[in-house]
Amino acid sequence: MLTVVPELPADDNPPASSSLIDQIVREGARKMLAAALQAEVDAYIAAFVDERDENGRRLVVRNGYHQPRDLLTGVGAIEVKAPRVNDKRIEE
Repeated sequence: MLTVVPELPADDNPPASSSLIDQIVREGARKMLAAALQAEVDAYIAAFVDERDENGRRLVVRNGYHQPRDLLTGVGAIEVKAPRVNDKRIEE
């Protein structure tokens, strides 16, 4: 069924004073920031996809996520988990 207002996750506890539109804007901002971080990491990894070590393993790979951190935006604090990159290249 299609809805106009998406359901928020059960663990999301917005302040009692925030309106539904504020919650929707905050969730949209969080998703956009997460997508932008993921796109940046994907582009970085793609730039070094051909670099390999002597065993044929890639030198730049994804490696989970950093600890979540709060970013202060115009719509309030937003929790974001940034993707991690393991870059084993050695500069000469």
